[in-house]
Amino acid sequence: MFRSFASFNYRVWFIGALVSNVGQWMQATAISWVVLTGLTNNDAGAMGVTMALQFAPPLLLVSVTGWVADRFDRRRLLLLTQTMLGVFALAIGVLIFTEVMNLWIMYGFALALGVVAAFDNPARQAFVSDLVARENASNAVALNAASFNGARMIGPAVAGVVIVAIGTGWVFVANAATFIAMIAALMLIRTHELMPRAKATGAARLADGFRYVARRPDLVVTFAMVFLIGAFGMNFPIFASTMALEFGREADGFGLLSSILAIGSVAGALMAARRDAARIRVLIGGTLLFAVTAGVSAFMPSYWLYAVTLMVTGFSVVTMMTTANGYVQTTTDPALRGRVLALYMAILMGGTPIGAPIIGWVAAQFGPRVAIGVGAVAAFIAFAIGAVWMSVSGRVRRHESRRFALTIDETRPLSILTTSVRIPPPATAAAVAAGAQAPHEPEQFSDEVAATTPIRVPASGGQGAASARPRHAS
Repeated sequence: MFRSFASFNYRVWFIGALVSNVGQWMQATAISWVVLTGLTNNDAGAMGVTMALQFAPPLLLVSVTGWVADRFDRRRLLLLTQTMLGVFALAIGVLIFTEVMNLWIMYGFALALGVVAAFDNPARQAFVSDLVARENASNAVALNAASFNGARMIGPAVAGVVIVAIGTGWVFVANAATFIAMIAALMLIRTHELMPRAKATGAARLADGFRYVARRPDLVVTFAMVFLIGAFGMNFPIFASTMALEFGREADGFGLLSSILAIGSVAGALMAARRDAARIRVLIGGTLLFAVTAGVSAFMPSYWLYAVTLMVTGFSVVTMMTTANGYVQTTTDPALRGRVLALYMAILMGGTPIGAPIIGWVAAQFGPRVAIGVGAVAAFIAFAIGAVWMSVSGRVRRHESRRFALTIDETRPLSILTTSVRIPPPATAAAVAAGAQAPHEPEQFSDEVAATTPIRVPASGGQGAASARPRHAS
């Protein structure tokens, strides 16, 4: 589960990210609460606009941010973006202390935070794969999600207490301070131990990431599912804050709900870290669990029963998102990883400007329970997309030995495996070893031919031309 910690660079990164993530969750809670109760009169629609302004830039700037993550040194890029985010947090705190802050200024800061995050997110996601060997990339992504959601357990609850005890402005000051940990971690990373960066064979074009994803139906389906969940299902600040008000709770009750959500989120991330690889069937299963749990939570009659359902909701959504992230990272051409991850983050976060205002309006007009129901319906649609594609692609088939059972393959069965290219007779084998092209007419596979066909192997000591020697197939 923790095999990535064998890397010094990853250990340093993990600690710095955990501290910084705590501050980020504190700030996210404070922004939602100050907009809902301080700058408006419980206007969930204003919260939706604030979220939209933060998450629109990753969508609008996706072609540029992914190219930047692939083109420039990611560690130096992160030093710049993390410093800017810390400065913005401090500025918001100062404006709140001086009572200058109003809704329009907060909208401006939300947009500025979104622009910087648009460059920070793909670089940060891709940089995780630079810290560990390729075989540990999926594990590192899952542990990164555990750090992010572990901070969610601490940050919102602490923010709620701080808001009630000493005021909202101190939350932003505390967040600014936590960026010091992340900047220090980036400075301590041993650059000579980073994984070599893959280079594109031709000119690094912005559109290459789009073309690559368009040729991968599995990624298209993954991105479609992530968009629906990100746009309509993951508006937890709106859901939790409005439900807290419905149950008669204050900021501390809102923060506690966010922390309870994170308990399940951490469990989901750690379970993902135990898996040897990220698989699409886990993504689809997690989406179904999220849809069911979100639907059930909309009918909970009390604060604590709603809180219990949030733990399962957190588990399911992080299982889904961590699997999607890990699948994208580990199956994408390394030379295009930054651009593909930028597109992934744009779809995940860029759905929020579409979904958050709608969910906020529904919550304001019809109540938070109806808004949660909309998110559950979107999750069911996402599940249907994944399940139908899995079936149509040939990955779901009847079990070979059990009559009424089904089995799921990660890759589509290929009928070509039943035939092979004709191997020339021994008299012409040397020509094949020298590079001559074999005839293309398929014929039945022959164990005898496979066992005696010469195979080109390196010469002893790596010197000279390779020779053709008869070897037995394993």
